[in-house]
Amino acid sequence: MSGTLERVTVLVATLVLLTGNLHGVVMRGPIAPVCRVGMPCNGPARGAVLVFSRGGRVAARVTVGLHGRYTVRLEAGTYLVRRPVPPRIGFGIRPDRVRVVGGASTRADFFIDTGIR
Repeated sequence: MSGTLERVTVLVATLVLLTGNLHGVVMRGPIAPVCRVGMPCNGPARGAVLVFSRGGRVAARVTVGLHGRYTVRLEAGTYLVRRPVPPRIGFGIRPDRVRVVGGASTRADFFIDTGIR
């Protein structure tokens, strides 16, 4: 029984080193055609969906929470970040790539351009 427990412990430790936690805030903006004092031009992108892909394959989809926060666990590596519905030309998400470090928790904030001008 202890041999099985040791193997499971080694497996879990290996998985932790091969994956990383990515978290942050997603904002969108502008949210109004005219910015005014006391009225923010940007706001949390609650309900937005982020798609993380690598090598042409979708690795994860994450829905942004009420205050614009998200968290996802991914294998270590570099991912392309996009929204599931292609945005209008010229509007997208920045940055559009993110690097996940194995065994670490990394903050990556994103900004979605709404195209309002």
